[in-house]
Amino acid sequence: MPLPDQLNAEIDARREDLIALTQDLLRIPTLNPPGENYLEICEYLSNRLRGSGFTVELIRAHGTPGDSEKYPRWNMIARREGKRPGECVHFNSHIDVVDVGHGWTRDPFGGELVDGKIYGRGACDMKGGLAASIVAAEAFLAVNPDFSGAIEISGTADEESGGYGGVAYLAEKGYFSPERVQHVIIPEPLNKDRICLGHRGVWWAEIETHGEIAHGSMPFLGDCAVRHMGAVLEEMEENLFPALAQKRTDMPVVPEGARQSTLNINSIHGGQSEGDEDFTGLPSPCVPDSCRVVIDRRFLLEENIEDVQAEIRDLLEGVEKKRENFRYDLKELHRVLPTMTDKDAPVVKTVAKAIAQTMGKEAEYVVSPGTYDQKHIDRIGKLKNCIAYGPGILDLAHKPDEYVGVEDMLDSAKVMGLSLLELLARP
Repeated sequence: MPLPDQLNAEIDARREDLIALTQDLLRIPTLNPPGENYLEICEYLSNRLRGSGFTVELIRAHGTPGDSEKYPRWNMIARREGKRPGECVHFNSHIDVVDVGHGWTRDPFGGELVDGKIYGRGACDMKGGLAASIVAAEAFLAVNPDFSGAIEISGTADEESGGYGGVAYLAEKGYFSPERVQHVIIPEPLNKDRICLGHRGVWWAEIETHGEIAHGSMPFLGDCAVRHMGAVLEEMEENLFPALAQKRTDMPVVPEGARQSTLNINSIHGGQSEGDEDFTGLPSPCVPDSCRVVIDRRFLLEENIEDVQAEIRDLLEGVEKKRENFRYDLKELHRVLPTMTDKDAPVVKTVAKAIAQTMGKEAEYVVSPGTYDQKHIDRIGKLKNCIAYGPGILDLAHKPDEYVGVEDMLDSAKVMGLSLLELLARP
């Protein structure tokens, strides 16, 4: 039997193991924030992969955002060396999941299997992808133990909150350097026949308008910061949002609405702080002297960060010229530049070939509307040969009753395994 057929048969034979592994991972509630049970899931993965002949490191990202004795930021990297020198293929999955939220009809940490779907928070984003990469690697080792190069599998922290306690920290320590790793596949849920080449850029900023506090019965003696912010928002509605809608990209961003520049008002707060939940009194009558909004600007490969920032500064300066006593502060909170791997990159061509072999169709190339850990591998690790590919339906991420399909995981595991054959099984 040809080696690819042997591999696919081996993966099919591991169906029940794949299901059980996914369920075990889902039953460890690694909620972020605050960052619960990171060490528990890393130790679980370590035990599994040591049993398959991997050498394992557990790495705490000391001093990164959120790291504390109560919620330490733990990461796991497992490596299996081949019989001969060669390239390294790295599968990187994040271990954290977002808040459960409301609207679930199934136990979010139960790992329930119903009609070929495994339900739970993180099922598609992205513990199903993590499980598929492990089974793919183990099946590859079973049929081709005499391989060249190395395989790495990582479970990393905090992707949902920026990845600074996970991939960013590891990249700074050299774990994603091109000398150590040559190909990276991130099993994010982009649909099993898609290759995600990269993502748009993001710029978060806080705008604060200032006023003067006074008694609410005599607002003319003060200066309302909320009204000043209203003028900013009105300028955005009338001019900025229409202008952003005209900016289009050649990046294959999905969904279609994200092929333009976008801006979200992430939060707004003006005046007194809200009272504790058990406080039943009324607020005091005061003119607010401060109002703050956080903006989330997503930008395209064709734009540069300086122009993105200048749009907001120009808008604020325009309001300042028209509005008496208008004062403001603008503070950057976060920035990520857009990234997109070339379609001719080795890992792209390899995974595309494996998709065609497995599913009998050409791969679709997409770009993510939001960022993920490729940003750190690219910018910090200086490793361009990186994609996202994994099982799961992107639209289910962060939703109630999130699930991953068993058949999707099996197909994706076959794509990952065939990619290992192509990259590492050669003499």
